[in-house]
Amino acid sequence: MLQFIIRRLLGAALTLFLIGAVTFFLFVAGPSDYASLACGKDCSPTRIGEIREALGLNLPIASQFWQFMSGIVMGRDFPTGHCDAPCLGVSFYSGDLVWDTIMDRFPLTLSLTIGGLAIFLIVGLGTGLLAAWKRGTAVDKIASSTSMVLSSFQIYFLGPIVLTIFVYSTGWMENPTYVPFTEDPVGWLVGLSLPMIVMATIFTAQYTRMARSSMIEQLQEEHVRTASAKGLSQKYVFFRYAWRGSLIPIVTIVGIDISALLGGGVVTEITFSLQGIGRLAVDGAVNKDLPLTMGVMLFGAFFILLVNILTDIVYAYIDPRVRLS
Repeated sequence: MLQFIIRRLLGAALTLFLIGAVTFFLFVAGPSDYASLACGKDCSPTRIGEIREALGLNLPIASQFWQFMSGIVMGRDFPTGHCDAPCLGVSFYSGDLVWDTIMDRFPLTLSLTIGGLAIFLIVGLGTGLLAAWKRGTAVDKIASSTSMVLSSFQIYFLGPIVLTIFVYSTGWMENPTYVPFTEDPVGWLVGLSLPMIVMATIFTAQYTRMARSSMIEQLQEEHVRTASAKGLSQKYVFFRYAWRGSLIPIVTIVGIDISALLGGGVVTEITFSLQGIGRLAVDGAVNKDLPLTMGVMLFGAFFILLVNILTDIVYAYIDPRVRLS
């Protein structure tokens, strides 16, 4: 298992380096004038020249790339001061350090991810397993039909409806806001409950259908039928033999979904006017803030790789054939 983890870490490090290189050459070495974007409108040629020198754009591309990559690991000096590692540059729009801006927004995105994940895993997997256990009964039909209907919804459609009913019309709840969990756990839960539930509703429907189909498929496997033929109880066979095998495809999809949510739940944050990583990425693109956009891309890539490694570890734990390969 240790060798398996080391291989995954080395592969992730190489992938992150390649992503950083591609990001750098797409944005910095591309056809657009990096200094002109940093300077803004009505900028004099003299000022553009000063910015190019300050940002090191007058250096060879290889030197610029080294400063960019080494700054992530060791930090970097700018005319405005020193940028501690991991240094992702300075925002053109706000003048703040990109890393500090991302860290300011990340707790909200992390909160949405954890809250939504807890809801759709518990409800979705539980409902899917119950539907598989009661296959062919009214419970199975209701769960399957409901999941089919809910999976056709989208956050940008369901979100405004929920806001209209519970916030604007009835006043039962206030507009979603973020309160740090460490300051007020109840306020944190109440403030983000609507976006968590709306986001989880879409995923719950998907995981219900996936858990049901995966469990039914496992129940048809030879080793499961052999266990049943030995006279073991249906409940024991269900949870001891079929349950573990049904988790394999689910774990893979969970890893992908967590990566996407941590990388920035753009639709959820925009729908509920929340200032998280997803909204930050949109703002960076709209304002042509290249350092901010590059920083968000690298930050998202880092968490996608991290979650993929954790997913591989869980996958290998569930299925020994993976780590032995």
